[in-house]
Amino acid sequence: MSGKKRTNSGKFEQIKYLNASGPYRPLKDRLMLLGQFVGDWDIAMARGLQEDGSWKNSRGEFHAGWILGGTAIQDIWKSNENGIRDTGGTTIHFYDQELKSWYSVWISPHQSTVLAFVGNKKGKNIVLESKVTNKKIVKWVFYDKKPDSFKWRSESSVDGGDSWLVTEEMLLKKQKKKEGVDR
Repeated sequence: MSGKKRTNSGKFEQIKYLNASGPYRPLKDRLMLLGQFVGDWDIAMARGLQEDGSWKNSRGEFHAGWILGGTAIQDIWKSNENGIRDTGGTTIHFYDQELKSWYSVWISPHQSTVLAFVGNKKGKNIVLESKVTNKKIVKWVFYDKKPDSFKWRSESSVDGGDSWLVTEEMLLKKQKKKEGVDR
């Protein structure tokens, strides 16, 4: 096994070096745009547009933390549907100092999807866009941020951004810390 030590859970011991205790200090102000979402959140309400035009409701969890010396953020989205906990996917976000923008890469093995986004603050919202094809664009919007909640939505355009369709919406609420439990 090339010197890598495995635990019984199948995780490489080195993965612990991915975590960071907080944002990289020289970039802290810029990193806090998405850093404000670091923590544990309940997806109190989620709905997704289905192919037949109906909406499917669900609930879940969102967990985000600092990684790579505090220069990036990784999050995990989980669905709790019908008693089944499914890791929907993970996103890695990092700030590009030269572009003064955020790069985000969403990976969802369950959906066989990888999307690369670029974005920043637009007005009161945070908007990340992914150009899937010449005409198809996916936009993620973080909005209505309060100390203990925020909203998120995904929009798609198939005409190069002339018109947009909301395909997902979520309300996320900060999880209450339980005494004696380290999340």
